[in-house]
Amino acid sequence: MSQRCQVTGARPRTGNNVPHSQHRTKRWFRVNIQKKRFYVPSQRRWIRVTLSAKGQKRIDVRGIDRVYREMVARGERF
Repeated sequence: MSQRCQVTGARPRTGNNVPHSQHRTKRWFRVNIQKKRFYVPSQRRWIRVTLSAKGQKRIDVRGIDRVYREMVARGERF
């Protein structure tokens, strides 16, 4: 499974672990990715989306129809 949110485009990022001694070591900041099914009334079908928790909140606020149109315009596949 790809670690990328289809709604927000969030991907894993790199950074540093920084303890009290300031000795920095590399680490990954991974995205909270979930698979979820949504019914799109305008298309009369179900879509399966790989999205982050932030992407799910965006769908709650904007609605699935609007987010679906944005993803199709961006070239996402379902």
